[in-house]
Amino acid sequence: MRVVIAEDSAILREGLVQLLELREVRVVAAVADAEALLAAVDEHRPDVAVIDIRLPPGHRDEGLRAAVTLRQRHPGTGVLIFSQYVETAYADRLFGSGAGFAGVGYLLKERVVDIAEFVDALHRVAAGGTALDPDVVTQLFGAVRRATALDALTPREREVLALMAQGRTNRSIADALTVTERAVEKHIANLFGKLDLPTSDAGNRRVLAVLRYLEAARRPS
Repeated sequence: MRVVIAEDSAILREGLVQLLELREVRVVAAVADAEALLAAVDEHRPDVAVIDIRLPPGHRDEGLRAAVTLRQRHPGTGVLIFSQYVETAYADRLFGSGAGFAGVGYLLKERVVDIAEFVDALHRVAAGGTALDPDVVTQLFGAVRRATALDALTPREREVLALMAQGRTNRSIADALTVTERAVEKHIANLFGKLDLPTSDAGNRRVLAVLRYLEAARRPS
C-alpha cells in the first residue's frame, strides 16, 4: 500500500512515516501543507492520503478543503482525515461521493492508541471502505432532522448502520451490541432492503448504505 501524509507537525509527520514503514506501508511522500499535498498526490497517485485538517498557511480547514479537491481530482485515491477536531462543514462533499470513488475515513488523533488499528483503517479505506471514529459518527448523525428513507429503519438498524460507518465487521458489531452475528446479518439485510440498495455486491452495498446515512446527516433541516 502506498500512502501520502499531510501533517504540519514535523515530529508527528516523521513519527507516522517510521511507524507505517515498520509495518510495510510505503510512504511515498510526507508533506507539511495543502499545496504540497495536492502536488504529491498528482505525482505519486497513492492508494490513500492521510490528511490533517488544519494545515498552513491559515491552519483552519486547508487540509479538509484539499481532501475534497482530491476526491474530485483523484477519485481512486482513498482519503483518511486524521485530526484533533471534528469538522462537519465539508462532510457532505467529502463523504457524499458515490460509486467509483475510493474509501474515506475520519479518525481523531487522541483516540488512536494502537498503530495496528490505524494501519487496518488505512487498508479498509484503500479497499473502498470506511473508517470513522465513533465521535465523528455521533456528531455527523446527530444533525439528522429531515425525513428520508432512513426514517424507515428501526432503532436497532440505525445502531447497526452507525457501527458499519466505523468500518466494523459483522462480528465486531455483534460484540458491540451483545447479539449474535446472525442477528446482525438479518438487520443488515433488512436495512439494505429499506434503502433499496442493489444486491450485486455486498461489500459495495455496505459503503453505499453508510454514504446515504452520512449524506442524510448533512442535509439541512
